[in-house]
Amino acid sequence: MTIRRRAAPDRTGSDVRAAIDIGTNSIHMVVARVDPAGGFEVLTREKESVRLGHGPGEMSELAFDAIDRGIAALQRMRLVSDAYDASVHAVATSAVREATNREVFLRRARDEAGIDIEIIAGVEEARLIHLGVLQAVPVFDRLHLVVDIGGGSTEFVIGKSGTELLARSLKLGAIRVTERFFADGIIRARSVRDCREYLRAYLAPLVREVAERGFEVAVGSSGTINAIAAMSEQRAGRDTARGVNNVKFTRDDLAAVLDDILTARNSTERAALAGLDAKRSDIIVGGALLLEQIFNELHISEMVTSEFALREGVLLNTMGTQSSNAFHHLSNIRREGVQRVRDLFERDSAHVEHSTDLALQLFDGTAQLHHLGTDARDLLEAGGVLHNVGLFISHSAHHKHSSYVIRNTDQLVGFSQREIEIMALLARYHRKSTPSMRHGEYAGLREADQNIVRVLAGLLRVGIALDRSHASGVTDVRCRMLADERLVIEAVVRKGHDPSLEIYTADQRKDLLSAALGQTIEIATS
Repeated sequence: MTIRRRAAPDRTGSDVRAAIDIGTNSIHMVVARVDPAGGFEVLTREKESVRLGHGPGEMSELAFDAIDRGIAALQRMRLVSDAYDASVHAVATSAVREATNREVFLRRARDEAGIDIEIIAGVEEARLIHLGVLQAVPVFDRLHLVVDIGGGSTEFVIGKSGTELLARSLKLGAIRVTERFFADGIIRARSVRDCREYLRAYLAPLVREVAERGFEVAVGSSGTINAIAAMSEQRAGRDTARGVNNVKFTRDDLAAVLDDILTARNSTERAALAGLDAKRSDIIVGGALLLEQIFNELHISEMVTSEFALREGVLLNTMGTQSSNAFHHLSNIRREGVQRVRDLFERDSAHVEHSTDLALQLFDGTAQLHHLGTDARDLLEAGGVLHNVGLFISHSAHHKHSSYVIRNTDQLVGFSQREIEIMALLARYHRKSTPSMRHGEYAGLREADQNIVRVLAGLLRVGIALDRSHASGVTDVRCRMLADERLVIEAVVRKGHDPSLEIYTADQRKDLLSAALGQTIEIATS
């Protein structure tokens, strides 16, 4: 793909979008004009080093000054995106994901910068990085390994032909490793040795998984790897003014760059190294040693670099999820993840699929009452299929067990943390108690998302009730809206089936839906 940069916006007949990647070290934004065929033209890029995350282990809290820096950066990026009339899609990764006070940052971003942020899981981060990298490096049809070293985490993907065969996110990053072993900025031989031993041990489980699948070519992305590529190019006397996309460096090249880094006595001397951004000089030690061990343990002899990563993946993902192909169906990657979880834990797939189908018919039949779109319909479909997965733990409180499984599985790629939380709450509220502000997870949602949960959980309750016998005796449902805010749900019954149990159960479980839609509901047969 050829990316052309333009100095000024031209809004004539365009669809302009901005993707923001809020990382541990930096906040990046790309603004691009997209076209219906799936391509895009970069209009501008912004990057600010804000150092949101810090700490050698769990990044459990965002410092108040870091939050201030992050909000100020987002405010400036909002001004830029507004200049292009761009819709904004922002995601946050490791530092915000792990912070116990993340809600402070999210609220301030929404209130002070006008930006809603999605926190994405590590495996989802890996998927989006892979999506971005494939637009910059021609490895689509080859078995490839993508490595992305960030400030707080490192993502690994093995893929071929657009399919992820392995996706992992490890809590290893340039900031995390540097602060564990080189917090004072001084490089000591003992610290280097301890760091290498620690990294080898941490990488061991991943090494086995990668060895099982193998790869033909290794691709690296994001700040640490691109910095090392630039330093390698500078050492060889090559110009990097036009970037390092598709630049290759070998194990020997990496060793030479690492030797330069370790020879420098402090960050001031490292800042003078050719090709290294001075703002990265204090964290390059941990990042470079991490890359060295990845090369060694995964037996990488050469790596090609990608200047596209998470933000471009976010941009492309918005183009995919808003296309007409997304109407009424989950995207393939989402559907595959849901099916994997269902296949692992579900005992009665026929029942959950049929009751979900009835709930989807109810969603369509009441669309003019709830005014929810296809994104919400997708969440109903996914949450419906998974609502019973907790039964493998115990029937008692299985709705809570299902909610736990949905929140904690790493198989639901393609969904944001917000979407996963809504799905988890659909499982939580498909039976027993209804949504309540006494429940912390529900209370923590935005008001609009609370409404989505109420409506979808109400629809799912009735759909499940209409297959109470697990016999698919109610084949379809029809909705009729009458005067005086009355809604009639008519069950279409298979010949020979007695629907009395389904009608009774649906009548008992209609109250949540009735309240969510503001309608008096009657359950009947057609």
